[in-house]
Amino acid sequence: MLLSITEWLTGMPSMLQFFWGCALVGSLIFGVQMVLTLLGMDHAGVDAGFDFDGADASWFDSDTMDMGGPLALFSVRGLINFILGLGWGGVAFYDAFEQKIWVVLLAILVGLAFAWIFFYIKKQTRKLEANGAFNINLCLDKTANVYLRIPAAGAGKGKVQISVNGAAHEIDALTQGDELPSGTLVRVVEIIDGHTLRVEKA
Repeated sequence: MLLSITEWLTGMPSMLQFFWGCALVGSLIFGVQMVLTLLGMDHAGVDAGFDFDGADASWFDSDTMDMGGPLALFSVRGLINFILGLGWGGVAFYDAFEQKIWVVLLAILVGLAFAWIFFYIKKQTRKLEANGAFNINLCLDKTANVYLRIPAAGAGKGKVQISVNGAAHEIDALTQGDELPSGTLVRVVEIIDGHTLRVEKA
């Protein structure tokens, strides 16, 4: 089967190969992300017999990469959604235009639309979480995953993702120790002001 797919791809023009590659790879990673989310292993994990809480499972279920500076928060999921839209947009419009520059432009627009829809849904989901009943004191002594880098020695706040009663929450956090980059597994040691967590490396 893999051989037949390879032969099918190699028989296409190089641009169409690129679009199909983006579509298939993007769809595969998107599907894995959806399965992890449905299983409750997304980001903060599940409180079950296995401790996925804050675990660095793989880049499939990562949401950010901390790149520092103006790119401190880079959304991996946004990129995956862009690639997904780019690929399927290119495949859909490839035969519609003789001048392929229009295909490229439309594919990019579809990719940007996919990424925007993802960010919009995520924003609305966060609003619902913020409006729902949530007791931050339940976070004490739990493990979490650093979502946005936390500066060292209380110099500033970052964010962590933590699972409480099966729901994932993003909460401001600071540390008195060394800087904690995105993806670091941490433990909540104190609740500050009712809306900020003090954490340390787990």
